[in-house]
Amino acid sequence: MSSAPPTGLPHVDAMTPAVLVLPGPVTRDEVPRLCEDVRARLESSRAGVLVCDVAGLGPPGLTTVDALARMQLAARRAGGRIRLRDPDPALRALLGLVGIPFEVEGQPEQREPPLRVEEAVEPGDPAL
Repeated sequence: MSSAPPTGLPHVDAMTPAVLVLPGPVTRDEVPRLCEDVRARLESSRAGVLVCDVAGLGPPGLTTVDALARMQLAARRAGGRIRLRDPDPALRALLGLVGIPFEVEGQPEQREPPLRVEEAVEPGDPAL
């Protein structure tokens, strides 16, 4: 005996974060609209996290960094935060250089220490 697969959309719980895709380079004129979109999505979601897919942004520049910083500020004011999906290594380096912390999907959160094994050093142990 077999049953038919369920119809309709797959199950998505209320804690699944919304996704905002940023295609192509971002201009300064788009930043207010993007910030409003961030606020609206976070207010309508109970997850408290908005995933920003930045894979299609292309080479990062200061306009991109400014836009992401303003979007993160809008998210914080709305009681949430932004998590980046598929950032270019150059974008991650640039964000780190200017000191703007962003979570990246698939990476441990900054508040969580990475899992690793540490060996205790006893007094008198020879140096390796």
